[in-house]
Amino acid sequence: MFDWNDLKYFLAVAESGSTLAAAQALRVSQTTVARRIAALEAATGVTLFERRQAGYALTPTGEAMLASALAVRDSADRFGEAVGAQSRDAGGTVSLTTMEIIAITLLPPILRDLRAAHPGIHIDLDTADEPRDLASGAADIAIRSSKQPTGAGLVGRRVADNPWTVYCSRDYAGRHGIPHSREELARHPFIGGGGHIWEPYRAWLKQYRLEDSVVMRYDTASGLLAGVRSGMGLTILPAFLADREPDLVRCIPAREDDTTGLWLLTHERLRHVPRIRVVLDFLAGALTRLARS
Repeated sequence: MFDWNDLKYFLAVAESGSTLAAAQALRVSQTTVARRIAALEAATGVTLFERRQAGYALTPTGEAMLASALAVRDSADRFGEAVGAQSRDAGGTVSLTTMEIIAITLLPPILRDLRAAHPGIHIDLDTADEPRDLASGAADIAIRSSKQPTGAGLVGRRVADNPWTVYCSRDYAGRHGIPHSREELARHPFIGGGGHIWEPYRAWLKQYRLEDSVVMRYDTASGLLAGVRSGMGLTILPAFLADREPDLVRCIPAREDDTTGLWLLTHERLRHVPRIRVVLDFLAGALTRLARS
């Protein structure tokens, strides 16, 4: 199968009559043009040009292929125009709901870049403790940490693994050491709370019989982060964001059977609305790249 990209070299040479003129039009080297033409001929098994001292001339086969190549370019141009129109039509407000801890750690640089790429889109960021019902229109898009999202009509994708485990600050680790077992964890103070994250956090503590180790609770995720960063004690956090916090250190590995993931979701009736699609695709790309970094 030939490389579709080689058709632009074919057309440039056909229209200009030489690899030099085609190279100047495409802003590449003459060698590149000649090489791509040779690659296209090798892949298709036909000779498209006669190499003459005065330049390149289409063979009868090349003449026959020219109309099809022009049609491909026209289709590509129409596709580009349609994409541009979609982007221009994608203005408006998109409501995005997620946990506060995600909103204050992962999202600021991503939303900054989204704004730069799509200035016509305005984001209404909701960090309410209770998950918003996308089916009822309470929000357009949700970023959730969950093993398997539930809700009528939800569509989306899992963009990253996101198990929960124990973290402390680098300062705390330097002063008290890093606990590496349940027995060692029990000898350290835990900071609890964090609003919506307290439910999975408390379940984790209960599983490890560490509920009595909580010495202080914050009612917000930002407070919880401030507490652990200060070196006050240990806390339980979702790994996708905590592993990217330069001041934090993971104490123990996440459980292998923890299948929690970071999910990007919308309702099925909204998935093709231009402004929603643009934001979904942008967030998916940014979060996926972050997961791979």
